[in-house]
Order: sequence, then structure tokens, then C-alpha cells
Amino acid sequence: MYIENIHGPADVKKLDAAARKELAQEMRDALLKRASIHGGHFGPVFGMVEAIIALHTVFDSPKDKIVFDVSHQSYAHKMLTGRKDAYLYEEHYNDVSGYTNPDESEHDFFNIGHTSTSVSLASGLARARDLAGGKENIIAVIGDGSMSGGEALEGLDFVGEQGTNLIIVFNDNDMSIAEVHGGMYQGFRKLRETEGKAEDNLFKAMGLDYRFVKDSNDAEALIQAFSEVKDIDHPVVVHIVTQKGKGYAPAEQNKEDWHWHLPFDIETGEAKMDFTDPYAEMTATHLMEKMKEDPTLAVITSATPPVLGFTKERRETVGKQFIDVGIAEEHAVALASGMAKNGARPVYGVFSTFLQRAYDQISQDVCINNNPVVFVVGWASMNGMNDVTHLGIFDIPMLSNIPNLVYLSPTSSEEYLAMLDWAIEQREHPVAIRMPNPAVGSSSRKVRKSYAELNRYEVTHQGAKVAILGLGNFYGLAEEAAAELKEKTGIDATLVNPIFITGQDEELLNELKREHSVVVTLEDGVLDGGFGEKIARFYGTSDMRVLNFGLKKDFYDRYDPAVLMEANHLTAKQIAEDVCKVLG
Repeated sequence: MYIENIHGPADVKKLDAAARKELAQEMRDALLKRASIHGGHFGPVFGMVEAIIALHTVFDSPKDKIVFDVSHQSYAHKMLTGRKDAYLYEEHYNDVSGYTNPDESEHDFFNIGHTSTSVSLASGLARARDLAGGKENIIAVIGDGSMSGGEALEGLDFVGEQGTNLIIVFNDNDMSIAEVHGGMYQGFRKLRETEGKAEDNLFKAMGLDYRFVKDSNDAEALIQAFSEVKDIDHPVVVHIVTQKGKGYAPAEQNKEDWHWHLPFDIETGEAKMDFTDPYAEMTATHLMEKMKEDPTLAVITSATPPVLGFTKERRETVGKQFIDVGIAEEHAVALASGMAKNGARPVYGVFSTFLQRAYDQISQDVCINNNPVVFVVGWASMNGMNDVTHLGIFDIPMLSNIPNLVYLSPTSSEEYLAMLDWAIEQREHPVAIRMPNPAVGSSSRKVRKSYAELNRYEVTHQGAKVAILGLGNFYGLAEEAAAELKEKTGIDATLVNPIFITGQDEELLNELKREHSVVVTLEDGVLDGGFGEKIARFYGTSDMRVLNFGLKKDFYDRYDPAVLMEANHLTAKQIAEDVCKVLG
């Protein structure tokens, strides 16, 4: 095997054309086996194997610096830069992250998991090189729908007037996670059809030199193209056309499902485990019924239709009431504000980790104008994605401190749907709903039909001495902690479902002073700037003791949720013990 003898880019450079072709097949075989056992990004990786081989054949990494956009294409890059064991041997599969990571290798320059950033980051490397009088090549790799992100266009606009070396490799596979959207992709299609000769050329319009490579799953064609631009003295785009999922028929035929995949059977392509987010499914079916009744109701996504369960079939069924803006979170939020202002009922579904990309639009375009946009925030939990670049634990402090926004945190599926219905029908506030973690189930507790009376908490069990406020996903943990406390001490704690993240029920909080000496808050997110700190501030001048439980502010990476819970005293036993210590 060739791959076993690749210890770094220097070994790649020794190969001839025949060996490179064999290497590409060996890499795909190893990637296929690993993905079938470990899961992970699939389509983007398989489409870029030859391009990665060509990059490391021509350029001299790490002196020449390669920056990957999103970096879910970087598995093949890692294989050729000293990390092959993590893709060849099962016992090493967890040795590397799913994204570029400077802690792993000198060939990685950034921890990157969000999209449309590579051109800007590379332009910074290039500017620093020029200031220091350096001569190395700077290469930005971008694709998989990332070009529609605003930062990508800002970066292109900037580098277009820079008279210095910067090589942009545009990986065009005509896909994002789902199909690509936006007028620029019509232009890219024309470029593909005319082999780069169409007059409609975004890159040239931005002032960039431009090269086109028709068959970009041919390493030799790519090596020739990259050799021609190596050490170039001005910015250039090398437009390469690859096949997403290349080399594995199921991934070639169903690119959307195979962007990322759970472990699967190689022979059949069938997943080895079933994971369907019940809340995404619930949301899609519920909204589709409401869409039949209200033609002004529309769902918006920014290239992540799975967040609300809108499969290709469902998107086709609802037609123009489903809007995919592509990778463009800022535009999605401003679009929603405009729609709400003109009488429509927009629901923007977005994963927590990506919502932070549109903070300014949420604050300025929506909340200052008080337009009734509905945000459904998915995977907002420590029990969601756990890569350091994809954490869903920062949304509470981010959103709860924006004026006019009402942020709701349901504790059950029934409460979630009631909140969704109210948020869509009301016209007084922008409303965000923290979609429950999939482990949060049904409840027999009666739920409100209206949340118009803001900041009214719900006492679900009246006790004394200790009050436990279990926010959203952690309401069940509050119940467990109360049971543990009662077993240990006999104390019958009051249980409170706060419902509202963005405000305090001052009447209830004052009432608690009469029969309680300790208030406990539990939240599924970082504590700093979060829900619990606001409760502690409320009681600051009183004798009430307040214990806040949540996560320490940090960038966690590939953690075990159970271990993280215990480290942050988020088990029922630990919570009860901490309360006992305060009670003496």
C-alpha cells in the first residue's frame, strides 16, 4: 500500500501518476471503512481526494499555507500530513477531530467549523506574509455551497484588489448540504457548461484572475493547473469541478443524505443505527399542517433544512412556503424581518451554533424594529454537537440579553408545540424557542395556550425551604434533584418551570422569599451571562442563597456529555449534596 508509507507531503511528492491514482483509491477505501464504523462527513471528503493529493504534490506545506473552508473536506489532507493512522486503524479513529486543528499538526492553521471564512483568513495570512517580506504561497480552499456566505464575498472583494499571491481553489460540486441556492450558482453552472468561458463570471467581476479545470477528480489535470499558479504574483481563482461522494454509489446518487452520515453497512449503505430527531420531525409535520391553513406562513433555512425536518419531499410539497437562502444566516434573519413587517409569518429554523453568525441582524434588523419573527433554535444543548466549532451552549447569554426578544424554553413536546403555535399567531414580539433536546419527551402536565403574559413562571410542585428552577431541557434534572434531596433530607422542594429565558417573574421570586432560603437554577448552557446569574442578581440584596448550575464558560471539544455533566456538578446527587452544604 502507498498510504501506509505516507508520513508527510514530502512522501506524496515522490509518487508518479500511476502511484497517485492508486493512492487516491487507497484513501477512499480507508475513508469508506472508517466512515462505516465511525460516521462523519462523507460527500465533501470523497469529492476532494484527488485535489488534496494535487495540492500536496505541488505546494510545500506547511511553508505554503492551505486554509480549508468549513474544513469538513480536510480528512484527506490529514491523511497526507502525518495523521494517516487515524483513518487506517480503528483504535486511532478518535485521535483527530473532524476539522482542521492546529493542536494536531503544523499543517493546520485554524480551528474551523463554520463556513465561508477561508478567503478572509487566507487574506490575513497573505497580508502578514507581505508585511514580513515572505514569499510563500497562500491557498484558500472553498466550496460545498460556502461561496454564498457573506464573508466569502467580502473576502473576494478584498483580495480582488490585492496585487499579491493568493490562490483560491473553488471546489464546485453544485451542492451545499442540500441543493445550492442563489443567483451566483446559476453563473457557476454557466461556467461549468462553457468550461470557464462564460461572460457571467463572478470572480473576474471581483477583479480576480481565473482558471478552470474541467475534470477535477483527475489528479494530473489538477497538478498541472496548480503548478501554473504556484508562486503567482496576484490573486487567482482555480475553479475545479468535483463529484460529491465520488467513489461510493449511494453517496453519488443521494448527495444530501450523504453529506454527513451515521455508521453504515458498506454493501447496502444502510445505517447501522437509527437517529431521527423527534423534534425536527414533529416541527415539520406540525408546520406543514399550519401552512395548509395559512399561505403567509413560511419556513426559512440557511442551507440546513434538516434542522426543522424538511426533507426534499417535504420541501417540494410546500413549494414556495419553504425558503432556503443558502449559506447566508445574516440574510435569512433580515429576510425574515422584512417578511414579518409586510404581514407574512416567517419561521427561521437554525442550529444554535450557526445562529451566532447573525447576531447583528437579530439585534438590529429584527429586535430594534420589534418585528414578529419566530426563531426555532435547534441542538441548543450540551447534548448536541460536541466539536469545539459546533457547540450549542452559548445561545442563552447571546439571545437573552437582546431587548424586545422573547426567548422560550419548553420542558416537553406538548409545551414546545403550544409555544410554536402562540409564537406564529401573535404579532407583538420577536420570539425564539429553544427546541428541546431529543431526550426531552412528553408530559401529562397541562400547558398554556398563550404566553402573552410575559415572564410568568409556572410552579409545578409547591414545597418549601428549597426552590429548584429547571429551565427547559433541565426540568427533568430538577425533578431528579428534588427527589434526591427529599430522600436525603426529607425536604420537599418547590419545583418551578421558568418558561421564559428573557425575563424574571418578580412576583413569584419575591413570594419564594417567604418559605424558602435556597433557590437553585439549572440551565443547559454556559452560566456566564445566562439565566441563573439573572436570578442571583435579583436576590442580591436579600438573604436568599442562590446556587447556579450550568456549564463553566469554555470551548469544549469532543467531550462525553456524562463526564461534562459530572465535572460541572450537574447530576441529581451532586446538586442535592451542594444544597445540603448550603443548608448546613
